[in-house]
Amino acid sequence: MEEIVVMVTVGSEGEAISLSRILVKNGLAACVNIIPGVRSIFQWDGQISEEQEFLLLAKTVRQAYDQLVSMVKANHSYQVPEIIALPIQLGSEEYLAWIRDTTRSRVGMTDE
Repeated sequence: MEEIVVMVTVGSEGEAISLSRILVKNGLAACVNIIPGVRSIFQWDGQISEEQEFLLLAKTVRQAYDQLVSMVKANHSYQVPEIIALPIQLGSEEYLAWIRDTTRSRVGMTDE
C-alpha cells in the first residue's frame, strides 16, 4: 500500500472541520490536519484573486484516493477544489502502519 498526503484548500473554518470529519468518519483518511491562515493568490476567470483559506492535509493511502476525491467534490463549496496528492517518501513505520490499518479497515481494502 502506498501512503499519501492529500492537500485540499477550503474557504472557511466550518467547511474545513466539516470536510475533515466526513473524510475521517468514512475511512478515507486516517487523520486530517487543518492549517488556518493560508493566503492563496491565483488566477480565476481571467482575474488575479487573493483569498484567505484553510489547508487540509489528509493522510491516507493511494487506494482510497479516488473515493476521497469523489467525497471532497460532493461536499466542497468550490467549483474546482484543489485536490493534490503527494507520496509519503519516509515516515515512522508505526505511523504508516496506522494509516494503512485505519483506511483499510474502513474502505475494505486488502494489502497489494
